[in-house]
Formats: sequence, C-alpha cells, structure tokens
Amino acid sequence: MTLRVAVAQCNFVVGDLGGNAQRIVDAAHAAHAAGAQVLLTPELAICGYAAEDLLLRPAFVAACDAAVQQVAAQTAHLGGLHIVVGQPLAVPGAAAIGRSVGRAPCLNAATVVHEGRITHRYAKRELPNYQVFDERRYFVPGKQPCVFDVEMDGQRWRLGLLICEDAWYPGPAADTVAAGAEVLCVINASPFHIGKGDEREQAMRQRVQETGRPLIYAHLVGGQDELVFEGRSFALDTQGQVAARAPAFAEDLLQVELQRPGGTVPVQVQGSVAPVADTEEDLWRALVLGTRDYVDKNGFPGAIIGLSGGVDSALVLAIAVDALGAERVRAVMMPSPYTAEISWRDARDMAARLGVRYDEIPIGPMFDAFLGALQPLLQGRAPDTTEENLQARIRGTLLMALSNKFGSIVLTTGNKSEMATGYCTLYGDMAGGFAVLKDVAKTWVWRLARWRNAHDPFGRGVSPIPERIIERPPSAELRPGQTDQDSLPPYDVLDAIVERYMENDRSVDEIVAEGFDRVAVEQVVRLLRINEYKRRQAPVGIRVTHRSFGKDWRYPNTNRWRG
Repeated sequence: MTLRVAVAQCNFVVGDLGGNAQRIVDAAHAAHAAGAQVLLTPELAICGYAAEDLLLRPAFVAACDAAVQQVAAQTAHLGGLHIVVGQPLAVPGAAAIGRSVGRAPCLNAATVVHEGRITHRYAKRELPNYQVFDERRYFVPGKQPCVFDVEMDGQRWRLGLLICEDAWYPGPAADTVAAGAEVLCVINASPFHIGKGDEREQAMRQRVQETGRPLIYAHLVGGQDELVFEGRSFALDTQGQVAARAPAFAEDLLQVELQRPGGTVPVQVQGSVAPVADTEEDLWRALVLGTRDYVDKNGFPGAIIGLSGGVDSALVLAIAVDALGAERVRAVMMPSPYTAEISWRDARDMAARLGVRYDEIPIGPMFDAFLGALQPLLQGRAPDTTEENLQARIRGTLLMALSNKFGSIVLTTGNKSEMATGYCTLYGDMAGGFAVLKDVAKTWVWRLARWRNAHDPFGRGVSPIPERIIERPPSAELRPGQTDQDSLPPYDVLDAIVERYMENDRSVDEIVAEGFDRVAVEQVVRLLRINEYKRRQAPVGIRVTHRSFGKDWRYPNTNRWRG
C-alpha cells in the first residue's frame, strides 16, 4: 500500500493571513490532483515566521485560527486529503491566564484538517530561546505527542507530528513512536546560515536511527526581515538516507511516496532528490532571495545603490540585479575630489554590463559648501575623519533624497567586517533601508565576487564585476592615497578574529594562543566594543552566519566591562 505525502515548500508572508491561507488551499488542490493523501505545510505557515510581537495580540492569534478554518472550508471537497497547517493557537482559558501574566499565551501548533473538519492538534514541546529565537516569549510548551491516522482501502498509516525544535531532541520523537507513529512528519521554520542544511539532515538522521522510522521534513522558504529560509525540504528512509529532497531557495511541492511491503521489510521511501549546491551558490542564493523578498514584501518599486567603484558596492549591485532585474535597479556614482579615475571607469563599466540606470552626481561643490560653512567653527583644527565623514554623509543624503522622490529603497553596501570595527559612517554609508552584506565578511565579499563572475545562476549572460574592482586594494577614497589597511589589520586576519570573538565567543587569550598577534586582537576587540552604538542604528540586513549583528548579538551601548 502506497502513502503519498506532499510538502508545500511555500514562501509565506508574515501577517498576510488571507494570502497565506490561499497558498495552502492552492497547494492542497495541487497535492490532491497528484494523488496525495497528506499535505504538510511549514511551521506557523498561516501567519508566517517570525511573527514576533504580533503573537502577543489575542486578536491576531484568533484571526490565525479563523484563517485555518477558512482552509478547512475551502478544502472540504478534497476527499481523503489530510492537511497539516502550522499556526499559533490560543491556550484554552488564555484570557484569564493573560490577565495574570500580562499577556495571552498561545501554542505553536500543528492542526490536522480533513474533509472540512479539524481532527487533531499538536503543540510544539521544545521552544528554542537562543540565537534569533524568542519562542518562550510567545508560546507555552505542549506536553503530549500527536499521532493521526490516514485510512486507505481499509488499511491505515499512522503519522506522528513534530515541530522543528522537537526533532532536535530524542525525547519527543521517542514519545511519538511510543504513541504508535510509523512515520515522523516534522514541520519547520529553521533560518538559514552557512552549513545549516547539512546540519539539519544530520540531526534528523539521528532521529531516524534512534526510532527506526522514516522522516519527512517540511521546511519554509523565503526572506523575512533579517532571516532567510532556504527550503530544501527532504525525506529520509529508515536507514537515514535522503530519499527525496526539494530544491533550495525556491518554492516547490515535494512529492514523497512511502510503501509498506509487509513482513519484516522496512517502509520504502522515494521521491525526486534535488542536488545540494556548493557553499558559494547557497550563500549567493540566500542573499538574492533575502533582498528580493525584503523589497517585494514591503512594496518597494525597486532599489537604489551608491556605486563607488569598490568591490562591496559592486557585489550589492550584482545581487540586486539578480534579485530584482536590471529595470528595477538604479546605480548612482557620487565622486569626490579623492575619487580615483579608475573608480569612475569601473563603475560605468559595471553599470553598462548589467544594464542598470546609471547617474553621476559630483559632490565636490557640496563638500566645499559644507567646509565653508564649518570653517569658522573648525578654524585652527587639522583635517581628520570629520572631513572624511562629511563626504559619506553628503552621499547618504543624496541617496535618501532619491529614495524619497522615487520610492525605491536604498541598499547599503557595508560588510560585516566594517560593521564589526565601525569602519563605516553613521548617517553616511550606513544610511539606507536594507543592508545586503551586513553579515558577509570582507573575505567572503571577494570570494562571492569571483564566484559570481564565474557562474550565472539566474541567466543574466554576463560576468558582472570588472576584474580590476576585485583586485584593487580596498579604499574608502575619502583622503589622498587612503587604503583600508591604513586603519585595520589585513582582512584575512581581521575576519578570523571577528569570527572567533564575535561568532564563537572566544576570549582574547584564546585567540592569541592560536597564533594571532595580541596587538591586532586587542585592536579588533576594542573596535567591536566601542562601535555598538553604530550597529544599533544600522538598517536590518540578511543573516547568513550562525551569529549576526542583529537578534543574535545583544550587547549594551553603555558598557564598562573590558574582559
């Protein structure tokens, strides 16, 4: 007897309850037409993930349940199809509880809908409260396993439900098997970071090996503020081998077939298996999807980028064009008296290669006007970063003026190395609405630029970045002869220190013990500490490592601890 399970790997929008319900209904029709008896949707599919403090509003949680009822009503005619919908669900008696604890608690739930009726509900038991997760702020844990039956031709399959973090611990899976589950169905919203896809498959392989049960993993796809979800839903057979896998960073309706031969022969699992991409392609697609969804889900007509002739802005421009298309991207070059001629040429070359609108606004006259206005107040003081930052702030003002006039969002171009050390100008190059490279270290910027020139994942038909942009020593070009390494350690050293200290919580002494120069380590750590106030005012950006500057990193601005 064959059981067909479909996985709706969909790109849901937080708060778009009607739209999300319709996506589930559409997926249900497609799954039913393909002969599926079960449709799995991702964790909190009806409201989108992460809905954050919307979940503290009882009216929002009630509206989510109403949307699930809408799904049930609109799929009642799909005979034999069981639909598992992720939703927040008010705790019984939540109003009274809410008055005592200051909020109305709810459950992170999976609801089973069958022929117009709600037949089962399961509440997530393990609530993550680390990295970007705040689930104990919003949810109370469930306590019981949930197994539902699928009847076919007088026989039945028994499917057990788990939600995301539940499956990272052996207990909930073991309880579900003890309750009779033949198949583990895990619905998820697990944010991307480099290497996370392999980590998931390995963790789920452990559950299969412990329980002897096949496992189907339904995962969200899409960008939500700083988070990206890459999809890559999959199914494991009873040996823990991948038997089906959806593509990453794309919507898909993954079809999984399970056969129960009988006797001592284990359940057989099969489906199409999408290949796994290399690290650079995964990272590129994450940045493209995160950019596209932030722009589109927030209703911006396009994007504006300050193009400098340097590798960071070049990379952001290439990502933006892959995400939005050339017709929705505008590049603006704003040369100062210190801008090198080759920066002009390379910026024009790249804009021409990608076919974007390109404008030049020389800022020399504006810079002179600012200096003239300030001269009586700054008289007798030598030029320093004040004058350098004026140039960046003039550029930020111009870009934001264009954004105001035309409605397009300004994409900032700073990278993680600069955010870590404060090598960026508040209200200058930090001015904008979305920081594409906020979690991408400088060494990765070069690596991605070379990868994109050698690959064409979206069929643009061009190597977008002039080679000289990649090879030139990086410079802010805010004073004569300036390079980044005038102020910072070499980027390979700087990034290695940031990774150890900021991402992995290593101490100064531990980093020095690995062979790093103490002076360099203490310089980077000091810069990290004193620039927290800048990062607090930076725009949201795409998270691609296991610890980014954002929800992952919560340090006080006012802080005298030196470690």
